[in-house]
Amino acid sequence: MAVPPIPQARAAVPVRAVRVPLMLDLVVGLLVAVALPLAIVAIPNTISVVAALLPPDASQIAMTRAHGLALPVMLLTVPLASVAVRRFRSAPILVVGLTLLAAADAAGGYAGSAVMVGVLRVLHGVGAGLLLPATLVAVWERPRRRFLLPLWAGTLAASLAGAQALALWPLAKATAWQVTLQPYPLLTGVALALAAVYLVLWIVSRDGADADRAESDAEGTSASERSRLGLAAVPAAGIAVLAVGTTFDWPPVLVIAAAAVAVVAMLGLGAVAAFEGPGGRTLAFTGVAVGLVVLPTAAQTTYVEMGGVRGGPGLSGLWLPFTLAAVVALAAAYLVGAVAEERAGKFVGAGLVAVVAGLSAIRLIAPTSDGLLLVVPFALLAGGSAVALVAALRPVRIGTALLGLSLCFPAILAGFLLGTGVQLTHLQDVARSGDPTKPELIAQAFVDALWTWALVGGFAVVGIIVIASWLGRREPVPSRRGRAVLVPSPTPSPEEEAGDNGETFSDR
Repeated sequence: MAVPPIPQARAAVPVRAVRVPLMLDLVVGLLVAVALPLAIVAIPNTISVVAALLPPDASQIAMTRAHGLALPVMLLTVPLASVAVRRFRSAPILVVGLTLLAAADAAGGYAGSAVMVGVLRVLHGVGAGLLLPATLVAVWERPRRRFLLPLWAGTLAASLAGAQALALWPLAKATAWQVTLQPYPLLTGVALALAAVYLVLWIVSRDGADADRAESDAEGTSASERSRLGLAAVPAAGIAVLAVGTTFDWPPVLVIAAAAVAVVAMLGLGAVAAFEGPGGRTLAFTGVAVGLVVLPTAAQTTYVEMGGVRGGPGLSGLWLPFTLAAVVALAAAYLVGAVAEERAGKFVGAGLVAVVAGLSAIRLIAPTSDGLLLVVPFALLAGGSAVALVAALRPVRIGTALLGLSLCFPAILAGFLLGTGVQLTHLQDVARSGDPTKPELIAQAFVDALWTWALVGGFAVVGIIVIASWLGRREPVPSRRGRAVLVPSPTPSPEEEAGDNGETFSDR
């Protein structure tokens, strides 16, 4: 009779080895919740709201042009930072990004010229551009990313929907125009302290070092990944140059045409340069769709509902809709994060359809004096984009995720340009009416522009859904017998998704 083997006693796990990874996960979650909104709030150009506080000798056009540099710089920084964060890891990049934001906030109170404003807004753009890929990689490195990834996607979606309101909030009772350069200095300081704590824990944690090494060995930053991430900077540079050029009195038709060409270029890049076949292409198209409509639409709606335009509820009446929309975005992201990975991809289309429904709701509801009604469009925009992002992110690797993120922010700028072109077209119609100074006509022009943009954005997202579905169905994948078959999206093997302790992504 064989004697069963005597089970070996399991080595005791040091308390420090358990506590430090748990603390790392907690700090990463807090960083995502604080740093992502700070990065997105750097996007809106709000200098015109405090134009009455500018010095008499300051050119409002020059100030507006300088203040608008943050977004072009940000979308140029994101793909380059994506390459950097794969080489140097996320912790030091997070510290550098938040240090730049903190330095720009601290110096903002001393700004006195358009040149100084431009320099500080460039710092804001670089800092925010570093934070976006760094937070995503920080989440990806953790064993509990199944919990942290929905937090990242939900926070990003909620921040995109509420960025304009958050940027305008500190200006409600502003006594100095420099507030636009330092909207939340205390929160920036808190985020910088969290990043410092994360850096220390990352250095002393053996778990963190092992996780980084395992991830690097499994998915190392190949030359192909670097070239494709660098290639994403090409349309970003083009749309950034176009954005600066449009500030020099371009005709509205030319602005719209240039932005449309930029959107087509980003979709083309997503179709040919995405990693991992259909899965990477789906994420790239999702990033373009979410960036194109969510923040530009929410920004226009916020301005219309601020008050004075058809009796909107004002900023004080908007805090509840935005708060509820953020809750919906986080809850929806966690629900999709909890489903089986092979089923998650089915929710990408559902999320984008919800975004289209949000655009339709804006056309039906806005403007309204009842701020609570705005929960419907904002929740659909934020929740739908959160669902689409989580569902598209789950099956892919980190290089693919960074490429999708790199395409999202040029799409935001293209959306702003398209929306601006539509607004200028309607304002020109008012000017030709013979009474361009009549407040009711100007207010109605902004409302008509919002309705037109909601229609254009809805058709654009529907078009992206159709193109992505068509390309996905035509994707050939060799079968075991050598024949080509069509599959919806490849799923990484358990070995590919193994982390530092051998767990698969679905186990996490």
